Amino acid sequence: LGYMQHRKGPNIVGPTGLFQPIADGVKLFIKEPIRPATSSQTLFLLAPTLALSLAMIIWTPLPMPVSFSEMSLGIMFILALSSLTVYTILGSGWASNSKYALIGALRAVAQTISYEVTLALILLCTILLSGNFMLQNFNISQEAIWFIIPMWPLAMMWYISTLAETNRAPFDLTEGESELVSGFNVEYAGGPFALFFLAEYANILMMNTISAIIFMGSSTLLPLSSTTVILMTKAALLSMAFLWVRASYPRFRYDQLMHLVWKNFLPITLALTIWFIAFPISTLMTPPTT
Repeated sequence: LGYMQHRKGPNIVGPTGLFQPIADGVKLFIKEPIRPATSSQTLFLLAPTLALSLAMIIWTPLPMPVSFSEMSLGIMFILALSSLTVYTILGSGWASNSKYALIGALRAVAQTISYEVTLALILLCTILLSGNFMLQNFNISQEAIWFIIPMWPLAMMWYISTLAETNRAPFDLTEGESELVSGFNVEYAGGPFALFFLAEYANILMMNTISAIIFMGSSTLLPLSSTTVILMTKAALLSMAFLWVRASYPRFRYDQLMHLVWKNFLPITLALTIWFIAFPISTLMTPPTT
């Protein structure tokens, strides 16, 4: 980030500061976890624990290339659990007993729920093309061509929606330092804050891995070991693009954020969903030309 913005970043730990995130994580876990006296103690500690637990469980149906669990409705499982992460943010904001934390949490809830509608519709279109709810099926469906080529408008909207879903810049209104101090995690310190930190980055990697599976499916013709390497390389490149966007763009205003999804993304996604449903039916029902 530092070099992207033509400045020096933290470059002491490891070669060119490569191990800085690990050092930050260790430092946070060593620190004393401070809990506000007026907070709801149980929920205050439960929220970050649940956030990391959900972030880890969502990885279960992902084929990398073999999944932990063969789920016939893997996509539905991911959508359901990503919706539950909203409760951890809302719980942490309410349990902190701070107006800044609560405002940040409410913003996060509204933002996540809004963008999940478009994510679900885009997933529906990809399911109609692949013909199955199983994520393993996407690899087989994309042997001839990646879905990103015929579905590029949906792929662009999906990528922007994943930015909003994971509360990353330019959609990081929940953590607006200039207006909300630090957002929903303003009262957290030490270990619990590190759990939120880990959950956020686990969700970013998970979303980018799903993007790679759905739109840039790894080939089934390669050996299993190289398939995993290729998939994680794609996910890493998409994550680098997340950082590039963060370094380049300023934060959205709240009304612009909501206008983008409800007035722009949703109508386009609905129209394309109807197209993907109607096109196979209309072509099958056409009379023979001979």
